[in-house]
Amino acid sequence: MFDAGIRQLRLALATVLGRPIDVRSAEKLVGDALATLAEFGSPGEDVEQLLRGAAADPQMREDLTNKALRRTAKRLAEKSVFYAEHFEACGADLGKLAIDTVGAIPVTTKTDLVKRAADFLCSEPFLASRTTGTTGRPAEVWYSRYEEQLWPALVTLSQVLRGNIRTTDLMQFNVSSRATGTAYAEMQVARMGGAAIRMVGLVPPAETLDLTVGTGASAPTLMVTYPSYLGQLITLARARGLGPADFRLRTINVGSECLSPALAAAAAETFGARIRDGYGMTELTPVSGGICDQRHLHIDANIGLIEVCDLDTGEPAAPGELGTIVATPFYPYRECMPVFRYDTRDLVRQLSGEPLTCDMASVPATSHVLGKADHVLRTRERVVTPRDVIEILDVLPGIEWPVRYRAGVVDGGLRIELPRAQASGWDRADLVARFAAAGIDARVDVVDVDGRELRRYRCDLVENSFSGTAA
Repeated sequence: MFDAGIRQLRLALATVLGRPIDVRSAEKLVGDALATLAEFGSPGEDVEQLLRGAAADPQMREDLTNKALRRTAKRLAEKSVFYAEHFEACGADLGKLAIDTVGAIPVTTKTDLVKRAADFLCSEPFLASRTTGTTGRPAEVWYSRYEEQLWPALVTLSQVLRGNIRTTDLMQFNVSSRATGTAYAEMQVARMGGAAIRMVGLVPPAETLDLTVGTGASAPTLMVTYPSYLGQLITLARARGLGPADFRLRTINVGSECLSPALAAAAAETFGARIRDGYGMTELTPVSGGICDQRHLHIDANIGLIEVCDLDTGEPAAPGELGTIVATPFYPYRECMPVFRYDTRDLVRQLSGEPLTCDMASVPATSHVLGKADHVLRTRERVVTPRDVIEILDVLPGIEWPVRYRAGVVDGGLRIELPRAQASGWDRADLVARFAAAGIDARVDVVDVDGRELRRYRCDLVENSFSGTAA
C-alpha cells in the first residue's frame, strides 16, 4: 500500500509540474486499483481525489492552465517547424501566455495539418492514425511510443476506478480501421484492465449483430461504435425480434457523430444497455469529454485548454451563443505531433454562466456538440444546426436509422430533401409542422435518389471485402 501511495504522489506531481509521466508507474497504479477493488470493493476517497485532480479548484485550475500553455507553446517553438513560424508570424510572447491572451495566436486548421504534416512533428513517431475523411480530406496524425503507452494507462486507471471496465468484461470494437490509434489504445486498456477485447471493425451490421447476440461468455458486455452504425444495429435487431434478454451488453460507448435522445433511448430499449456519449478526435487525443445527465459536454481541464470561439469573429463566444471548439492538448500528455489552438469545427453553444447542477459540475462544460460548424445553415429566422435537423427526423414513426437527408437554404427558408425509399410512409405536412414546432420554417421534398447520395455517415465506411462469402 505504501508503494501505491508513492506512485499516486508521483503521478500527481508530474501532472502539476508538467513533467513526463512515468508510464510504468501509471500502469502499476492500474494493478493497485484492481487489487484494491478485489479486496475492498471500492477505490477510496484518496484515489477519487486523484482522478478529480487540481482542476476541481477554479483558482488552481487557472494557474496550472496558464503554466501549461506557456510550457506547451515554448516546446512547440523549439521543436515544431510549423509552430516556430506560426508563433513568430503573430509576434506571440510565449513567456506571458495566459487564458485571457492566448486568443491573439491564430487558430491551427485541419488544412494546416494536412498540407504541412511533417512540420508538426516534435519527436520520434511510432504509430500513425488517420481521420475518417467523412468531413473532408483525411489527416494523418503520428503518436509516439510514450503517448501510446501513457494514454491507455491513464484511461484504464480512470475506467477501472469508476467501475466502467471489469475483469469479467468482453469489449467489442466496431470502429473504422483507419482509427489505428484508438484501436491500439483500446486493446491496451482491455489488457491492463483485465478484460477481453474483440476487434471487429465496421463489418456489415448483420455480422456484428451475430457476434453481439447471446448471453454467454462469448457475447460482449461493452461496445464501442458510432451512432449511425448503432442505428443500423437497432433497426436490424428489431427486425429480428430481439430485445434486452437476448444480449449481455452493459454499456455502449458512442462518439464522433450526433447522438439524438431518440436514438439513445431506442438503443437502451433494444439492447438493455447504458448508452454513453463521448467526445474525442484523432487530432486532439488524449483530450476528451463526456455528456452529463443534463446533456452538457464536459472536457477534462487537466489535459488541455478548451475555448469556444464565435463563428464570425473568432473571439470568445458569449453566453448562450454558438461557437466552435478550439483545443490545445498540453505537454506532457501530447509530445509527437501536437496541435495548438486547433479549430475542430465542432459546434457547441456556450452555457449561460450560471453555476452547474449536473452530475459532472466540477468539470468545465459547454452544450452538447451540435454538429460541424461548416454545416450550419442560416435561414431568415435563425441558425439551424445539424443536431436541430437530426433530432427532429430521428423521432419520426417507423424510422430506420440513420436518416438520410440533404439540407440547404432556399429563399431564406430551410429545405430538407429525403429519399423516397425512406420517406414514402411519412406525411410531408406533418414533417413541416414538426420543424415549425421547433421554430424552423422548412420545406420538405421527397426525392428519387439513393440515400447514400445525401448525408454521409461513418457507418458508410463499412468494410465489405469477402463479407458473407465462403472461404
